[in-house]
Amino acid sequence: MIGVVLIQVFGRTPLFRGPVWTEEAARWLWVWMAFIGIAEVERQDGQLKMAFLAELLPEAARRILYTLIDLAYLGIMCHLAWIGYNTVLRTWNNTTVTLPTSDALLYGSGFVAAILIIHRIIRRLIGRRDVTAKREPSL
Repeated sequence: MIGVVLIQVFGRTPLFRGPVWTEEAARWLWVWMAFIGIAEVERQDGQLKMAFLAELLPEAARRILYTLIDLAYLGIMCHLAWIGYNTVLRTWNNTTVTLPTSDALLYGSGFVAAILIIHRIIRRLIGRRDVTAKREPSL
């Protein structure tokens, strides 16, 4: 992305005439970086959350609350993945203005990010279940 933006910047100076495609390519790269970044933040569990009320709850109630939140989040992300998939299909035959590719490549970023986030939520739910199973007293 830095290289594309530098070509764009120097192309506006008297040094040389910049290619037209750099503006669209920079925008596309930024969109992909943002969506993959969202998935990475989810993977690292680095998102902001207001947990001060949840921390007041007993551990069992907190686990149930976080499970319910993750199930709602999973449903929303599945719906967004479905929207992303349909958008990719709908734009498959559209060509971009300056790049020799399909618009579906841009809209695929949201679909890919949604799939990565869904994967992480499912792993977190499975991990929470495994922690619960390990803490049950054995006879």
